Amino acid sequence: MARLPSAERRRQLTEAAIRAMARDGVPRTTTRSIAAEAGVSLSVFHYCFNSKQELIESVITTITEHYVTLVKEAIRPRDTLEETVRAGFQAYWDHVRAHPDEHMLTYELTQYALRQPGFEHLARRQYELYAETYADLIDQLRQTMGLRLRVPAPVLARYLAAMTDGLTLNHLVLGDEDAWNDILDTVVAHIAGLVSEA
Repeated sequence: MARLPSAERRRQLTEAAIRAMARDGVPRTTTRSIAAEAGVSLSVFHYCFNSKQELIESVITTITEHYVTLVKEAIRPRDTLEETVRAGFQAYWDHVRAHPDEHMLTYELTQYALRQPGFEHLARRQYELYAETYADLIDQLRQTMGLRLRVPAPVLARYLAAMTDGLTLNHLVLGDEDAWNDILDTVVAHIAGLVSEA
C-alpha cells in the first residue's frame, strides 16, 4: 500500500465513507467497513480520524464541496441576472439528478446527528455550512455583477439554503422531474426580485 500524505488519505477515507453510507445507511456503516471500502487497514482509519464525529463532519463538508464546486463554476456573469442565477441552480439540480444517493445521505446525516447524543452540533454545523456556502455565492455575484441586495446578505443566504433544502427533499420524495423547470423559473424570478443589478 503506497504511503499518501495525511490530507490525501483523509480525503480517500471520506469518499469511501460517502459511498458506504449512501449504500448501507449511516447507522450500519462502521469504521471497519469504511476502511475496507477504501482498501486500507483499520489502523490507517484511526490514524486519520480521531472520532466518528470528525469523520461525519468531513463527510458533510465533502458532499457540500462536490456540488458547490460545480455551482461556483456555473455562476459566471451572463446576459441577465436571471440567466446567471438559473445557471447556478441548474448546475445544482444536475448534481441532484446525477447523485441522488449523496443528497439523500445529507438528510440521513442530519437525522443521525440530531438523534445521537453528543453529535447534535454536527447537524447545526451542516446547516451553517449551507448558509455560508450561499453567502460565498452571493458575494461572488456581488463582486462580478455589482449586485445590490434588497434584504441583508445573511438573511438571503439562509433563505436560499432553506429553499434549496426543501426543493431537494421534495424531489427525492416525489421524483417529479417534469415539474422542475416550472419550479426553477419561479425560484429564479423570486430571487431576481430580491436583488438588483447596479
